[in-house]
Amino acid sequence: MTAQLPCLPEGQIASRTALRHDWTETEARAIHDLPFPQLMFRAQSLHRQHFDPETIETATLLSIKTGGCPEDCGYCSQSAHHKTGLPASKLMQVEEVLAEARRAKAGGATRFCMGAAWRGPKDRDMAAVCMMIRGVRELGLETCVTLGMLTPAQVAQLARAGLDYYNHNIDTSRDYYPDIVTTRTMDDRLETLAHVRAGGIKVCSGGILGMGERPEDRISMLVTLATLPAHPDSVPLNMWHPVAGTPVMEKARPASALDLARLVALARILMPQSVLRLSAGREALSDEAQALCFLAGANSIFTGERLLTTANPERDKDAELLARLGMRMAELPPHPIIAAN
Repeated sequence: MTAQLPCLPEGQIASRTALRHDWTETEARAIHDLPFPQLMFRAQSLHRQHFDPETIETATLLSIKTGGCPEDCGYCSQSAHHKTGLPASKLMQVEEVLAEARRAKAGGATRFCMGAAWRGPKDRDMAAVCMMIRGVRELGLETCVTLGMLTPAQVAQLARAGLDYYNHNIDTSRDYYPDIVTTRTMDDRLETLAHVRAGGIKVCSGGILGMGERPEDRISMLVTLATLPAHPDSVPLNMWHPVAGTPVMEKARPASALDLARLVALARILMPQSVLRLSAGREALSDEAQALCFLAGANSIFTGERLLTTANPERDKDAELLARLGMRMAELPPHPIIAAN
């Protein structure tokens, strides 16, 4: 007979399960394929050991430099290799970015994420990006940027500016990676994650479902993250959004809401202390599908009308959904302001 999950007093967290970094793909596949009630029970039990199951972290993502990227990622509308009709733009001005951050905070976001379509930032752009980071922190928001591949010196600059998180998704499995990207390798991605981790910045890294990969590739992607020296602090899980003109459009096989819920549950079990974010593609999920993912262990969403170049549910709709579920948005996290130097 299956044991019942203990009912904890409000605010109390159960004793924490030790983290593992030696998961195998065979183990992960066995967990992924459990009968759905068992999988959900196991994931939710672990979720309650490490997080308040009624609280959802909210983040906002802004494209601070759009299009013209020299990488050939087959899923991306911003690649200069694909004819998607998306024009390239210059890096936004600092005050423009801070104005968007103020709007995000007013809308309830606790983290402000900034993305630039680069293979890696040029030294001439680093000063402006660091000013953006400092300005966002002064608003009391957590900061995250995704700028492509980094050198250790660039990581040090971002750390001095007070960056909280660096996002660098591995996208898919090592085996499937060459089918979607040829201008860089999986090892290039992992090298940047190692630089970020060594520089004391929190790692945000996840992947994408629905690009023509097999279920085995999704599982392998999570195992790659779960066997890093430290689990990513945040793991975004994206549903690929169809983009005409991208190579993936020809091979894409949309993932179902149940596929996503199984992957969320597996991620929660493999990486019990990581924040799991429902990211791109959420506008195509029903309220019931999102609720199922929250039960599986997802505890973060992006708010705002757009994610870089794709649509996203409006803030009011997110607030209404959480209210209907009896859940709430996380409060702003306190952290010290980093002085410029």
